[in-house]
Amino acid sequence: MSKISPCIWFDSDGEDAANFYVSLLPDSRIDRVTTSPGDFPGGKAGDVLLIEFTLAGQTFQALNGRSAPQHTDSVSLSVDCADQAEVDRVWDAIRDKGGKEVACGWIHDRWGVRWQIVPRALSELIADPDPEVASRVFTAMMGMVKIDVAAIEAAAGKRAA
Repeated sequence: MSKISPCIWFDSDGEDAANFYVSLLPDSRIDRVTTSPGDFPGGKAGDVLLIEFTLAGQTFQALNGRSAPQHTDSVSLSVDCADQAEVDRVWDAIRDKGGKEVACGWIHDRWGVRWQIVPRALSELIADPDPEVASRVFTAMMGMVKIDVAAIEAAAGKRAA
């Protein structure tokens, strides 16, 4: 396990969430499922309590805390995608399993956990040393829900007259 592992709170379906998450990205797996050795508020001995999992090489924990979590945009899982195909695959998987599309590459999964599905091209172009290129790419991104790599590359290639 990593020295620091983000722990995501769930009501009682953290194992379902972890299994879904590890299906999204290579180098992902369930590492350990721990059941409660005794009764606890909202649960009983033998209930799944903690799921340790690795997502794209980073360790995480899913905790079944037995109360509805309030996930916010203040913490999100940002996925660096190599290309449009990877953006589409991850985005569509989250959306098709009850996710809610938001804006600018943000999507909430069915548990309310926030994700940013970011093509590498966006990260590179928005940091372009030419402020006009970066501005055009940023403006294009602001009008998108799922990021369209071809559209941001087109925005980067347009030169102001």
